[in-house]
Amino acid sequence: MAVLGHRIGGNDAWWTRVRYAGSGVPEVNGDLGFVALSLDGQVLLAEVPGADGPRVTALDRLSERLEEVAEAAGRETEAERAETWAAVPGRPAWPLHWAEGIGSNPAATDELLIRLLDVYEGFLHGCDRPAVLDAAVAHPDPRVRSGLADIFRPKLTPDQWVRLIRAEPSPDRRVLWAERACACGAELPEDLCDDLLAGPSRPRAAELPVLAAQHLPGLAADADPRVRRATCARWADLGAPVRERLLADSDYAVRTAALLAHHTDVPMPREVFAALPDPQRALERCCLTPELEGELPREGDAEIRRALAGNPNLSAHGVAVLAQDPRDDIRSTVALRPDLSEEQRAAIRYDFDPSSLSHALPWVEELHGDADAMRRLAASSHPLVRRSVARARRLPPDVVTRLARDDDRVVRLFLAESCEDAPADLLLEVWRWWDGSFSHPGRPRSHPSFPRTGLLRYIRDPSGRMRRLALDDPASTPADVARLARDPEAEVRRRAAEDPRLAPADAVRLLNDPEAYVRDTAVRNPRLPARVLAGLLHDRDTACAAVTNPAIPVPVLNRILTSAATAVAARR
Repeated sequence: MAVLGHRIGGNDAWWTRVRYAGSGVPEVNGDLGFVALSLDGQVLLAEVPGADGPRVTALDRLSERLEEVAEAAGRETEAERAETWAAVPGRPAWPLHWAEGIGSNPAATDELLIRLLDVYEGFLHGCDRPAVLDAAVAHPDPRVRSGLADIFRPKLTPDQWVRLIRAEPSPDRRVLWAERACACGAELPEDLCDDLLAGPSRPRAAELPVLAAQHLPGLAADADPRVRRATCARWADLGAPVRERLLADSDYAVRTAALLAHHTDVPMPREVFAALPDPQRALERCCLTPELEGELPREGDAEIRRALAGNPNLSAHGVAVLAQDPRDDIRSTVALRPDLSEEQRAAIRYDFDPSSLSHALPWVEELHGDADAMRRLAASSHPLVRRSVARARRLPPDVVTRLARDDDRVVRLFLAESCEDAPADLLLEVWRWWDGSFSHPGRPRSHPSFPRTGLLRYIRDPSGRMRRLALDDPASTPADVARLARDPEAEVRRRAAEDPRLAPADAVRLLNDPEAYVRDTAVRNPRLPARVLAGLLHDRDTACAAVTNPAIPVPVLNRILTSAATAVAARR
């Protein structure tokens, strides 16, 4: 029986099992009606209260009836289709839902999406069309421009980033966009850097890594101590006289920043270290005298040893001492240092959880273009080092062969996701247990080397994951799509529901699938009959998904957008 607020069996239908021991039509308390379905899904019984008394509906052969309804709905003439679209949009309408979804319709033209910027800019998150991004950069509404930068997209061109920064009226946000542009690899022209440094957000602008060295002497002598302090981050680019002035600066915070920068290559003695109010940064980054470095680990403070373990300026002797530390976490930090040989790394008793979330080590990423380094690190005893190698976009063939046989399956996964040289057999193996992450959607199946032929043999495979691949084979037919549209596994049905060869009747039938994500995929299938799709457009629950269907003619999309724009304008 359908019961509000109760679900069973892992699907999203609101059913609970009941046993009726009486005769005739069961009754429920009060005037509430009910819907009940037999456990085999073949008999539907419903009672609905009405002015003339309850109305009872009983249907047998339910699956057959649904097939017949779907077949009938799937038959549509060109005249019927044209008539349907001529009436859209109509009433009831859901223009706000249309505004949210229309930007995801692949049939939408650039012109339509540019119009949509005035209505709903949220679609920009998934948009990579140059003309639309250009229009967003030049849009008069600061919300549109800010929304574009908030996405932090690397797909903006350097020119688009520069125009976006120049158009931003807020000094703070201009610098923020400049920071994001730099993180995406964009170069900022000199006049823009001058402009940012002349504004009220000068202290933050002084931290931009793209500032030319010619700016530094002036920044180091700036009246604002925050600007002088920021200049210390570029210590290697400063001349000796400028460094001496910063070390003797009248502001304590500036002197401290200069002192820490100075001691990244000049050993810090015990008296200087002892005078620091907060020694943490010195422990993490400064070069220490042998005497001080020898004393600190013996003081018994685990926080001190932990900070030293990651210090890039720690001496070889200090590394060797901490590699024998009694604490697992400290030894584990030492084990990931870039200055170790792989023999030294293998000798450390480190702690590593293979199931933990891992990211590529930055120092390994910096070596991705060094083939010899990749060969050496691919043989590392540490899984995280090998995982970091596997994140490289290109690797030598022998390194690929080694990593493709790695015992750590995350190494193989990262290779399948990131490396353009990953072999087809590895990609197929990884597919058996992985079908893409948020950072690498579609991989390994979308990898250029993923096999495309010979997949039809999996159509009868016991694994639903492998059956899903059958429709990627060029030799597959509409009959194969129809077969998998009736597969017992929902993920296989979902794959069939997205296939453009799906029969209209099957697309209609999948709209009643037990699983919501299968229904949602079917709503987007271009083989849906126009009158069915129009009905979905005018249903509150499906309007947002239905408007993404590429079968909707562009003139209709424009009328829908006009309706959405009117509704949005009325709310503002």
